[in-house]
This record gives sequence, C-alpha cells and structure tokens, in this order.
Amino acid sequence: MDFNHIAFTLLFIASVVYFSFSVRKLIATVQLGKPDPRFDNIPQRLNNVLTIAFLQTKLLREPFAGMLHLLIFWGFIALSVVVVETIIEGLIGSFSFSFLGGIYNIITFSQEIFCVLVMAAIIASLWRRFVAKIKRLQVDEHGKKDAALILSWIFLIVTATLFQNATRISLGMYEAGIHYPISSMLSSFFGYEQSTYIAEKFFWWMHIGLVLAFLNYLPYSKHLHVLTSVPNVFFASLRPKGALKPINLQDETLTKFGVADVEDLTWKQLLDGYTCTECGRCESVCPANLTGKPLSPRKIIVDTRRRTTEKSPLMIAGELESQQDIATKTLLDNYITEDELWSCTTCMACVNECPVMIEHVDEIVDMRRALVLNESRFPPEVKTVFDNLERNFTPWGFSHSTRADWAEGLNIPTMAEIGDAKEIDVLFWVGCAGAYDARYKKVSVAFSKLMQQAGIRFAILGTEEKCNGDAARRMGNEYLAQTLMMENIETLNRYHVKKIVATCPHCFHSLKKEYPQFGGHFEVMHHTDFLNQLVEEGKLKIREKKKSSEKITYHDSCYLARYNDVIQTPRATLQATGAQLVEMPRSKDKGLCCGAGGGRMWMEERIGKRINIERTEEALSTNATTIASACPFCMTMMNDGVKAKEAAEKVQVKDVAELLLETVERL
Repeated sequence: MDFNHIAFTLLFIASVVYFSFSVRKLIATVQLGKPDPRFDNIPQRLNNVLTIAFLQTKLLREPFAGMLHLLIFWGFIALSVVVVETIIEGLIGSFSFSFLGGIYNIITFSQEIFCVLVMAAIIASLWRRFVAKIKRLQVDEHGKKDAALILSWIFLIVTATLFQNATRISLGMYEAGIHYPISSMLSSFFGYEQSTYIAEKFFWWMHIGLVLAFLNYLPYSKHLHVLTSVPNVFFASLRPKGALKPINLQDETLTKFGVADVEDLTWKQLLDGYTCTECGRCESVCPANLTGKPLSPRKIIVDTRRRTTEKSPLMIAGELESQQDIATKTLLDNYITEDELWSCTTCMACVNECPVMIEHVDEIVDMRRALVLNESRFPPEVKTVFDNLERNFTPWGFSHSTRADWAEGLNIPTMAEIGDAKEIDVLFWVGCAGAYDARYKKVSVAFSKLMQQAGIRFAILGTEEKCNGDAARRMGNEYLAQTLMMENIETLNRYHVKKIVATCPHCFHSLKKEYPQFGGHFEVMHHTDFLNQLVEEGKLKIREKKKSSEKITYHDSCYLARYNDVIQTPRATLQATGAQLVEMPRSKDKGLCCGAGGGRMWMEERIGKRINIERTEEALSTNATTIASACPFCMTMMNDGVKAKEAAEKVQVKDVAELLLETVERL
C-alpha cells in the first residue's frame, strides 16, 4: 500500500467517524421529541418516498424550479457510482465497475450527461437566487452564503469528475468513446505526459476530497435536507389530510398542553426543523405573508430549528440549569410571537407546497393551544367567540333557540320529529352560518329547495345541532372543541345517523375527518358534491341554461380544495348551468385563501392589506359578473371585498346552490 492509499484510508476513516458523530448527535436531538407513532402503513409510506422524494412530484408543481432541482437530485444519484468507485480505488488500489460490461457503459454515459445538466441547473439556480433575486429565495446573509457555498461545491464536484475522467482517457486508463462523450472531448486538452499524471492525481483528490468535505458539512448546513428529506417524507402524517391531532384530555398526567418550547415538540416536529431547506415555497403562497402580516411559515420552522440547536445540547448533557440565559428563553415568545401565530388562516397552502412534507399548520395550532389552554392568552375577539360557543353553541351571539328559524315555512322536519335516520336519505347539517347568518340562510333555503325538487328525504337537527367545533379547535381551545364534538356525536348516534350533507366546508371537514377521532363515523358529503350527483343522476334537470356570455369565476374554499380535494364537482355543476366559467390565476388547490379560516372570521385584521381584498381583486380581474363560492365564510369575505372595491352593482357573489336553483326545473 503506497502513500496515497494510506493517506486516503486515514482521511476516509476520519471523515466517516466525524460524519457518524454528527449524525448521532442529530439523532439524539430528534429523540428529545415527544412520542409520535409513524411506523404504520409501510407500503403507503414507501409509495410517498418514491413519488415525492425520488420523483419529486411536489417540487414539479413549480415546473422550472422543480426541474432544476430534479436534475441536481438525480445527477447526484447518477454520480454516486463514480463516487463509490473512487472510494474503493482509494482503499484497495485500481478498481472499476467495468466488469458490468454494457451496463457500465450506460452508467458512465448517463453520468457524463448528468454532469453537464447539473452544471447548467446550478448556474440557473445561482442566477435565480443572486441575479433575478426571486423573492421566495431571499434569506438572511448566512442563508445566502450557505446556498452559494453548497451550489458552488456541487459544481466543483461534477467539474472534478469530468476532468478526472478526461485525464484518465488521455493516459489510456479509460477508453475514449460515446460512453464518455464529454470527458473524451475534454481529454484533447491533455497529452500523454508527466503533467497529465499530476493533473489526474489532482482531480482525483479534488473530487473525493470535495465529496468527503461536502458530506461532513451537510449536518451543519441548511442543506441538511439532502440527508433528512427522505426520512421526513417517509414519516409524513398519514392522518386524513388536514385533520388535527387530538389531545388526550383524559390523560391526568398532562400538566400543560400544546407547544411552548423544544421539549413540547414531537420528534417529527424536530425532524421537520432539520429538514427545511428554506426554499420559501411555503412563504410564497401564504396569504398572511403575501398581505404584509408577520407570519412566515418558513420562519416558524427555521426558528424551531434554531431554538432546538441552541437548547438541545444542554438538554442532552443534562446541563440546562447551568445556562440560565438559554434555559429561561422559550420558542414561543422569544422566537415566535403571538402576532405570527394569530395571523395564520390554517389554509394549508404551506403544507400543500412543501416538497419535503413539513407540517407547519399542526405546529402553529399546537402553539395556539399552549397560549389558550396554558395561559389564556388570545385576542379579545377570540374570548367573545369562546364565550358564545360555551353559552349558545355558536361563534355568534344568537340564541340557540332560534337555530331552526331559517327553515320556517319550508316544511323541513327535524330529527326529533322523525325519530330515526332510517326514515330519511340524508341529514342536512346546516351549520352556524347557515342557521344564523342573514346572507347564508338564503343558501340553506336554496339547497333545501333543490333537495325537495330532487325528491330527497332529509331532515335537520334544528336546536339539537351545535357548532361542529372547528373554530374553537383551530383557535387552540381543544377542550371546548372536543366538548362540542362529543355532544354532537352523541346526538347523531342517538338518531342512528349514517349519511350527512353539509353546506359549510368547515363543518364538512370536521364531520368527515375529525369526528372519527372521537367515535363519530358517518358518510359525509359537501353540498356541491351532492348537487353534482343529483344533476348527473337526472334528479335535477336544467330548465333554462344561463347565457354563455355570463361569466362566472369560482373561488375555491381552502377546506374544500386543499383539505378535501373537492375541486371538479363545483365546477361541473356550474358548467351544467351553461355559464362560462373563467378561472382566477390562483385556483383549485393553488387557490388563495379568503382570509377567514383558522378562526380569522371573527378576528380583526389590523396588520397589512386585508386578505379578502387581495382575493377579491383577483376575482374582479377576470371580468366575471358573478363570483361563485361554496362556503359561508368565503361568501362573507368576498361580499365584503366586492363592496370595499365598490363593485357591488356590477358583480354579485352567490353560492353554487343558488346558481343551480336559478336554472333547474321547478316542481
């Protein structure tokens, strides 16, 4: 074994040992988190890894940037063969996978092509970040330097690979040909002489030295996601999309709730922090951030990582008390403010766009839970909502005894009158807005008339219906939310209810995906799905189609499109009316929130531009004469926006049910 092999062996061992130390420290940090079972449904988790981590389907939602990353990612995988070759060669002497024959030629050819593609992708990435200065890519100085270093590092690695191959071709160590297309061309710059031997050694050491150094830098870089993204995707939540994790309020050992600091986070939430690459996709779609609010989903996750990095070494060493300046700080308040947390609309756009499956909304709600349940800290408007829910079972201050007044004269029976759900086809869950809001009561009436015309046997709970619990839950009051949910489940089960239809997406989501957490198992449909089904089955017939010149733009509710994938059926129903449907630039699962979710419906919007104004301006830009919605909160926000823009005389806001009722055959 010559000096080169000895030197490389020592370097390789040192690199592996140091890397192992860094990874062990990272694992120990993540293990500080609270338990969170994530080993269920292994086939689905492996499928997520294949489609999201390796095929990068979420990154490709932004085609150009996604393709750049895809090239770099797969370039790294393609180049891993030559890295392994180089390591083995450094340890035992001359080595090559050439015994694989034709397969090896295919591998080397793909490596050469990927080298060029990776170099082009890196140049484009650097241009986007430092010349075009794409907004979402702008981070602090440390982040900028880190990004520049990592991209330059990768560029040098692939450059060294090509020149290592080129010098070896010149020296006759490799055979020139189509399987080395780029290196064969570069080999013409080198002759069969002593300087080429030196160059070959230089590029060999440059290549492997950069690889080993890169490997050991990653654990301390924001590009740690190179190592953690696959595990993070594997361990992504498989709960029904958008369903919050419940708190076990029966657990008498719990002394505090939610997340206030590192020790309150689950191990998956800690892993989320170390997986974030600060790509800014979450921030670029956040309605709060886009309208000047202090919330940045990226900052929430990065702050989690920074606080964990600050506190975890002392926690692991058991020396936290010796550093009071660190021990007395908390993630909540010292890193993340109340204004940030209360700015969130829980629209889930951040989660939807994150390419590595980080769960921003869950962590934000967990911190709201800490504020509400542990410290009773919340905006004054929130207290009013909680008081109303406790007294009247609705976020509004209306009397519970008037909940069924909207149905007067419509001949709609209540479950108390029916006695058992076997006598009806479906229960109509009216919701608080459908029962109390002056505008949305008209939607309840329209939907009821459509069901009557279709011959559907249905009933309502009337005064036995209570708020579904969504507002309380997303405002952080898990205790109040669970109380409402359990009372509703008891009522529904008493009548043996099996099938429910709801006009409010928040009711729909809670009943469908969160009530099962507490024993409420029902078949739940949103009224747009239900209406489309009635049209397709011929139970509702279009009497007179709207003029094709009448333009309608449909605003997607977050709790329909992103939370529950209800995207096509509302559009199909609207198109059945004959109107011309025009899409807003941000639509479907990329639609912009109206600003009312996450309890924001009842909170004042004091900072920045109003979200509903931003969305209304987008709707008005389509020149549609009608803005269609399928959510009471969205309808309120869009109506307010149209009035604020002084467009109420030209543009109307209507529910899908109202628009359908205008065109169907009457009884």
